[in-house]
Amino acid sequence: MTGTVAENKMKEQLLDSMDLERERGITIKAHPVSMIYFFPEDKTHYQLNLIDTPGHVDFSYEVSRSLSACEGALLVIDATQGIQAQTVSNVFLAEKHNLVLIPIINKIDLPTANVDLVKKQLEEILAIPADEAIAASAKECIGIDKIFKAIIQKIPPPASFPDETLRALIFDSVYDPYKGVILYVRLFSGKIKKGDKILLLSTSKTYEVKEVGIFCPKMVPEEVLYEGNSGYIIANIKNPSEIKIGDTITWEVGGTTSPLPGFQEISPMVFSGIYPLNSSEFEKLKNAIQKLQINDPAITISQESSVALGSGFRCGFLGLLHMEIVQERLRREYGVDILTTYPSVVYKVTLRSGEIIEVDNPAKLPDPSTIEHIAEPYVQAYLIVPSENIGEIMQLISEKRGSCETTETLDQNKVIMHCLFPLNEILVDFNDKLKSITHGYGSMDYKPADYRISDLVKLDILVNGEPIEALSCIVHSSKAESRGRSIIQKLKESIPRHLFKIALQAAVGSKILAREDIGAIGKNVTAKCYGGDITRKRKLLEKQKEGKKRMKTFGKVDIPQEAFLEILKTDTKQL
Repeated sequence: MTGTVAENKMKEQLLDSMDLERERGITIKAHPVSMIYFFPEDKTHYQLNLIDTPGHVDFSYEVSRSLSACEGALLVIDATQGIQAQTVSNVFLAEKHNLVLIPIINKIDLPTANVDLVKKQLEEILAIPADEAIAASAKECIGIDKIFKAIIQKIPPPASFPDETLRALIFDSVYDPYKGVILYVRLFSGKIKKGDKILLLSTSKTYEVKEVGIFCPKMVPEEVLYEGNSGYIIANIKNPSEIKIGDTITWEVGGTTSPLPGFQEISPMVFSGIYPLNSSEFEKLKNAIQKLQINDPAITISQESSVALGSGFRCGFLGLLHMEIVQERLRREYGVDILTTYPSVVYKVTLRSGEIIEVDNPAKLPDPSTIEHIAEPYVQAYLIVPSENIGEIMQLISEKRGSCETTETLDQNKVIMHCLFPLNEILVDFNDKLKSITHGYGSMDYKPADYRISDLVKLDILVNGEPIEALSCIVHSSKAESRGRSIIQKLKESIPRHLFKIALQAAVGSKILAREDIGAIGKNVTAKCYGGDITRKRKLLEKQKEGKKRMKTFGKVDIPQEAFLEILKTDTKQL
């Protein structure tokens, strides 16, 4: 309808350029695109700048960054599924940024669509008048004209500054091996062109602009970017660490000194260690993570080392899906084979001395005798689920040490449950179990609540009495034994037999909770004895016995990488 994309180049999920996005059917990265639309009512051409954003709770930071560059938002709701938990949180985000909301009920062409029910949910859950919703079908081009009309008539044009000084907001960036860092920007005032000298306010670093352009949806060079435009800037920036998402670009000479309002502070909720499978690829992993961080500033990184795994990085993520996506991108886009440790959260540990420290790595937990108590982060969650599944959901909430504070009826089929959970309990498999119980119709969103003191312990895994720090984890005391048994059982299946017996133990402090043994490989030392005196055979057997004792004392257990992979991979069936 706008002619932005030729008919022969049209395809499904056009803006989802990553293979991962297409495979999972979700948007992971925000994708900008500019288009020209002729509005027949006033016979005027309008330039519309669209940013397609993710919907999953883990990528709310991606949404927040995009909202800061916009004046309005299209709230697209699936007519077959209705309002989801993440819909509610994204509406709150848009309202926080004072954006004009245009509700759209999509997929009305499907036989299972229930437009009237969605309109009722809009009014009851989001307090949005039902008559403002536009019924549409992107596939069948139904209601598209109404959407364009609403955009032009309801969303205001970009606000102007009293002067013409360059003010551009960096809302995203990508790294190109030939062009360097490509900045995705929104111009709030002024203009920018090739040859301009620009300044980044947060670092005071200056660059010369090599190219500017817009997205259609691929990069298209332009002579100039003007006030109100969204586009890209290439300025031969080779060091990714020089760029901060949310930074303000201005002119080197005569520019502004006041930064544009930035984004919310990044608050990682999940932490995990990332190590190269091959220790010689540490530098390759380091470069890959630094480049990926430019495109995804929600990742936080710090270097760490482990006796078992070597040098690696402690990384913070917004959630488990975010962590999985980052790991997969490292493998696919940068060709790095990695191993990751079990995800953890940030605990607040109060020592007997009165000092309070934050711990995101079980290996750094102080000696239990010095700890007064440990507090873990809780989240306020709301679940939208079918009414018929309330019993099973309540059981799941109980299993995860959660509590249901209130329950509201949305319609004859759905309820919204306001719950409180320890964050660590819902990180790994809660959403999967929720989807399984509700046959895909349940959804969840959450936000940080507070810290609460809990009965938490550090679970150590011992191999022949030696702790393997890479397998340590902080768990609730009620779940320590089951978690320990699960780990050592996997270890037993993965570690090959040695010439001596190997003891695998799960322990909390000095208390052994579970044990498995890997038997020694038998060797027939009497095979060459043909008849003769029995004392000869006894001497050989005694010698073998003494040798095994020494081997058990001084022998090193070879734990293959496959064993770590088996335990540390995100496989939650036994948790």
